[in-house]
Parts: sequence; C-alpha cells; structure tokens
Amino acid sequence: MAITSLTHGSMCSCTWLQSSAPPPLPRLRVCCYSSTQLSVHKTLTHIHSSGVIACLRANSAALALNAARAALSGGISVLEIVMSTPGVFEVVLQQLVQEHPTTTLGVGTVLNVEDAKNAINAGAKFLMSPAMVKDIMVDAQCGEVLYIPGVMTPTEILSAYDSGAKIVKVYPVSALGGSRYISALKRPFHHISMVASQGITIDSVREYITQGASAVVLSDAIFDKEAISQNNFNEICRLAHFAALQGNEALEWWDLLLSMDITWFCLC
Repeated sequence: MAITSLTHGSMCSCTWLQSSAPPPLPRLRVCCYSSTQLSVHKTLTHIHSSGVIACLRANSAALALNAARAALSGGISVLEIVMSTPGVFEVVLQQLVQEHPTTTLGVGTVLNVEDAKNAINAGAKFLMSPAMVKDIMVDAQCGEVLYIPGVMTPTEILSAYDSGAKIVKVYPVSALGGSRYISALKRPFHHISMVASQGITIDSVREYITQGASAVVLSDAIFDKEAISQNNFNEICRLAHFAALQGNEALEWWDLLLSMDITWFCLC
C-alpha cells in the first residue's frame, strides 16, 4: 500500500512526528468479567483483526444463505445479517452457525430487546444498531454477545462509551464527511474503537482504517445488487475476496506504523 493513501490527495495533509511515548491505554471497567466477557473480547478481537464487516440483506432466506456462503468462501470472517432479511433467525443465522461455528456472525439493525434476545438465541456473536438502544446496552454489559451501537456525533460517541460500549458504529459516515470525519473524531476519542458504516467502497477500506477506523462495514460493495438479482454468487465471492484482502493489507500497514512508533496528525 502506498503511503499516499494516508493523505488521500489534496483532502488531507499530514505532519509526521516521532514519538517514544506509548499511546494512552483505554480505561478499564469492572463488571461481571468472566468467561462470558471473554467471549465478547474474542468477538471484538476478530473484528479488529478482520478490518471488514460484510453486511447482508436479502429478499429471501435462500438467497441470503447462498450469498453469505459465497462471501465466506471469498474470505470474509465477520458477517452481519440485517434484521429485514426473511428468516434471519430461525433459518439464515442458525444454519450459518452450524456450517461456520468459528466465524463471527451477527445481526444488524437490532432496535429492541426482543429482537436482540432472538438473535442471541439463534447464535449471534454480535448485535449492531443504527443508534444506541439503552435497554440492549444494559443487557449487554454482562452478556456474552458484543453490542455495537450506532453513533453520529461526539456527544453520542462519549455517551455510548460511558454507558459501556466497547466499540461504536459511526453512521452514516459518508454523509458526515467520510474518512475525514473518522480522522477528526479520533483526535479526542483515540481510546474508543470505531466502525465506519454507510456508503463505503472496497477501494476506500484502507483509507478509513489508516484514518483511525478499527473496521468498516461493507454492504452493496460486497453484496452487489446486480449480482444478487442474477444469483451471481461467483461475483460476490470475488468481491468478498477483494474486500478481505484490502482489509488485511490496511491493518498490516497500520501495524507497521505502530511498530515504527510513529504518530500522525491530519491537518484537514
């Protein structure tokens, strides 16, 4: 990956500083930390090590299963299935959990506790919402499923973190300024993990990650609407492979920067 991906043309100029001081550690919360919390930590680690969350919505359970299988075959390791997908719990998620027990599978657009419990019973390892649902957040504190609330503003980010969120979803990120918005948010909230979501293309994955996102959500970029309508699962597999590769390369580059003990500040 070229170093120019950090500056992204003329949108951003970067000043590079050598620093021997390690980054500040995130504060710890004492809850009912146990084997259940270890499960949450494992899921969070999978998301961080993947860099890409594939987001699937389909008009039928059969279509969703075939599209999911294609994406997983292409290298996707973290998959979110949207609530609007028919049979999301009893058909799609349960079947995928049986076929891929070690894969990080979750449910998206979860808006209430009942749906959250159904998702957990079906085998979801994480739940995602477009906003923070307080009741879900409360239940998730000592549960074994990771909850990723949606946030938009600095106030919402801090509120979600103080309520117990271990990672937040910045949504709708493209409408808010894209990767530059992530970069701006990470200045005061460097200790908070963020997933960037909405309108992200595969080509921009590394840009988001090098600007501070822990991972990105890819929806139509992987589950292309035309490919879905034509049952072209080979194309979905190809796009998934490309997305997974971009995520891995971006994370490797970021790890290299950290190993060189370099901090950078974007003057955007």
